[in-house]
Formats: sequence, C-alpha cells, structure tokens
Amino acid sequence: MRVIFLLCVCLVHGEHLELDQVVSVPEGWLHEGRVSPLEEVELTFALKQQNVDKLQELLALVSDPDSQHYGKFLTLEEVASLVRPSQLTEKVVQTWLQSHGVTRCHTVLTRDFLQCSMTVQVAETLLSGAEFHRYRRDGQTIVRSSSQYSVHDDVSQHLDFVGGVLRFPPRGKEISKGWTGARHLKSFHLGVTPATLRARYNLTAADVGTAANNSQAVAQFLEQFYHPADLAEFMSLFAREFKHLTEVERVVGTQGGGKAGLEASLDVEYIMSTGANISTWVFTNPGRHESQEPFLQWMLLLSNMSAVPWVHTISYGDDEDSLSTCYMNRINNEFMKAGVRGISMLFASGDSGAGCRHLPKEQNVFRPSFPASSPYVTTVGGTSFKNPFKVTYEVTDYISGGGFSNVFAMPDYQVSAVKAFLKGKQSLPPESYYNASGRAYPDMAALSDNYWVVTNLVPIPWVSGTSASTPVVGGILSLINDQRFVKGLPSLGFLNPRLYKLQGTGLFDVTEGCHLSCLDDKVEGQGFCAAPAWDPVTGWGTPNYPDLLTALGKD
Repeated sequence: MRVIFLLCVCLVHGEHLELDQVVSVPEGWLHEGRVSPLEEVELTFALKQQNVDKLQELLALVSDPDSQHYGKFLTLEEVASLVRPSQLTEKVVQTWLQSHGVTRCHTVLTRDFLQCSMTVQVAETLLSGAEFHRYRRDGQTIVRSSSQYSVHDDVSQHLDFVGGVLRFPPRGKEISKGWTGARHLKSFHLGVTPATLRARYNLTAADVGTAANNSQAVAQFLEQFYHPADLAEFMSLFAREFKHLTEVERVVGTQGGGKAGLEASLDVEYIMSTGANISTWVFTNPGRHESQEPFLQWMLLLSNMSAVPWVHTISYGDDEDSLSTCYMNRINNEFMKAGVRGISMLFASGDSGAGCRHLPKEQNVFRPSFPASSPYVTTVGGTSFKNPFKVTYEVTDYISGGGFSNVFAMPDYQVSAVKAFLKGKQSLPPESYYNASGRAYPDMAALSDNYWVVTNLVPIPWVSGTSASTPVVGGILSLINDQRFVKGLPSLGFLNPRLYKLQGTGLFDVTEGCHLSCLDDKVEGQGFCAAPAWDPVTGWGTPNYPDLLTALGKD
C-alpha cells in the first residue's frame, strides 16, 4: 500500500518542536496499529520562496484598475523565475534528503515544492520523534504520527513546512439542509434553478460564452465526484432556454467510482449553467490530506500547468484556528501566484455564519474559516429570497459565513468599506468576539437556498449552502471575462481591489437579516447583520449582471 500525506507543522529557524508529545486523536477515528517501517509514503516539502514581498507588490499593481500595470499579467514561467527557491535552499534540502537515501523526488515548474517517496522508516528518521500509525473512519484510512517531531535547524530555515502529519481531517459538512429545521418550512418553494438565477440576476438567453479562449473550473475534494450523465440530465431538464455545453472539457486528476457526490454535482451543474457555453475543467483529487481538503495539492497542480482556466470556484474550507499559520501563509503565496497570472480564485464563505469557538474556561469567540479569510481570494456569501414563493429581492441566508480573520490583517483595498460598516448604525456583537482589524469577508454573495441538483440521475430539491452561491458567481465572472476577451482585454484576475473601488456598483445591496453564531447568553446565536453597502454577511451584495458587466467589462 502507498500512503500519500502532506505534513504541515511550522518550521522556525533555530528552534526544535517539542518531541514525544502525545497527539490527541479526534472522536470517531479508530486506531489500527503502527505502520510497517517498510511501507512507502510520499512527503511534500515546501521550499522557501524568494521575492514574496515583490510578488505581493506585483499582485497589487496588476489588480488595481488605477495602476498603469493593471491587467499586465505574468506567465507561469515568469512567476517561476520570481519565486523559485535560491540555489542554496535547493541544495541544502536535496542534500539532506539524499543523505537519508531519498532520491525518488519530483518538483513543479516553480521548483518551490518537492514530493518525495520513501519508506516510513526513512520518514521517521528525517522527522525526529515522529511515529506513524494508521487510523480509520467512515471507510477512510489515514496515516498520522502519534507524537510531535522536529527537523534540524540547518534545514528548517530553508523550508516553510513539512506539514500536518499530526492533523486529522474533520468530517465533511452536509450541504443539503432542506429536510430539517427551519428550511423544511420552505418545502413548498419551487426551488432555485438556472432559470430562477437568470431571472433574478438579469441574464438573458443571449448571455452565454462565445470567446474561444475562455474557460472556468471547479475543484473537488473529500472523495466528491460528479457523473457526466448527471450533468447531461441536469442540462436537459433546466437549461433548454439558452445555449450550453453538456460535457466537461477536461478532468485534471482521477474521478473516483461509485455514487456521485451532491457537492460535486452542484458545483459543476451551476457553474456550467450560469457561465453557460464556456469551457469547464474539473480538478479532482481522490483523497484527503492533513486538513479537510487538499488545498495545497491542488495549488501544486496550478504551479505546474502553464495554461489553466481563468476562473476557479472552490466550495470547501476549514476552521482558521485548526490550521497552522505557516501553512495558511504558504497557501496565500500560492493564491498570489495565481492572481499575478490573471486567475480569479473564488471560495465559499462557509455555512456556519460567524462560527463559534468554545474555549475552555473562557468566553466564546467567533470562528473564521480559511481560505475564506484569505486576503488574496474573492469570498462568496449566501442569500435567500425575501418571499420564498417567487423571485423577489434577497435577504441574508442565516448560514452565510462571514466575519474577521484572527490571522490576516485587513488588506488596504477594503479598509474604508469595513470601517464604514463598523461605524454604522446597526448593532454589533461584543468586540471580544471578533478581531475588528482582521481581513473581513465575504466580498459578495448570491442565492444559496433551495437549489435543484441532479445527482445519480435523480433531481434533488432543497440543496442549500454557499457551495451553491460560489459557482454561480464564478459563472457570472466567466461571462464578464468572455466579453472582455471579445474586446481584446485581459481577464479580471484578482477581483477584490477593483470590486471594492466599485463601492457596490453592479450589485444588489442586501440590507436585511443576520447570520448565526454562538448560542450563549451574550449574543444568543446572532452574529453580524446585513447593512447598506458592505457588510460581513453578504459583502457588497449579489450580482446584477448587466450593470456589473458595464462596470467590469471595460478597462
């Protein structure tokens, strides 16, 4: 058996991690025993990149419509020449690995990652103090260390991480909430379909892709797969009124067998029916690594492909506090690498409102999600119809993820908008619950309630969550890219600096409703509430396609 996993523990020059500390095993994981020393594993080493500050500066320049460098994106080869590790870093890491007999390694075009195969015995020698065991839950088998480990300081200064062998993936979250609780009251709603979305966001039958060089993508993890037959059936049922494609152009990775996943079906069907007639890719990964989804493994693919789609939507995330800062910082670097290439990254804001972290013997605090909290992606929240029985204006969907990062500072592009919200007339939760100086999200939103999805050839109603709103926004941005390409303009790239300068132009402002949070006597389950202009529940609001096209379709 060959087990692949990605480690993620910060490495600090001159420091060793504490050894032989017992790692707690989350509930539900069954211990199956020590892994054989001769079993083969694959580790991923994140080598220190050069010029990260310059990368950040370049992203700001090519993403700012007031800059003379706006839209002057880099090729992957140019990105590689900017960030690739120093010769010293490459030599030190490779010499260290080779001294332990590790020679079966491959890298990416940017040379900032190494993936190496070795036996468990060698891995435990490289990572002093590690001891690998096998655990099982819900049919999934993983390998993790039962104790902390260290890497020698001479090597650690050349690595961002050799990360997360200590981390267990949390359970995937169910996205269909229509059958229970408050959402069951809406069971008479006809539901959201492509026609509903086109009516609400003012898309006509003529608003479909025509540019040959346009493309969009979704990324799927957590053993989630779509079935081509489901996509064809969905389009035959719900997309007859406009030109569309019925097949994904390219699958990057391996599609798993068995039943289709509801999440995967939702992503593909709605990006392809909103961004209709546009070439679509699916990035898929048949397994999990140390966190909920293999974010970094997916980014590795992007770092090795010169031609990739212009818009990527991802409907997954994890609690910010469950990931190491070095891991998130490195993922942010990967987002910046994508942004300077003109790629738009959209992430779902999550379905837990402001979230809640219960700290022992302390008061509760809100719990932000990552990558939703990354300053280098566009984060999408969720809304519902005010009147669930017809196409009306939108209000907050109470599950819509939003809030403030506890790790990342508020980026310059959103400071004035967020400060205006914090100084507004609406009531705010106690300041002790959130970090008012952190990156605030979401950036925009779309309907996230009561979708129809076809999965395993069965039409299923009442599917809800920001997993639905994110591919819808992605499809709309792809249509805008399409019109830009027809005019000979570059892609939108990293949208946020331009989005915040629009100050709500081209968007329906959502001003009603609050999202959920901690169930305690101070906030009583209520997080933030929607307000005029930007707010940390629905961002700037939902797309009004003709006006948004007017605002973004030209330079």
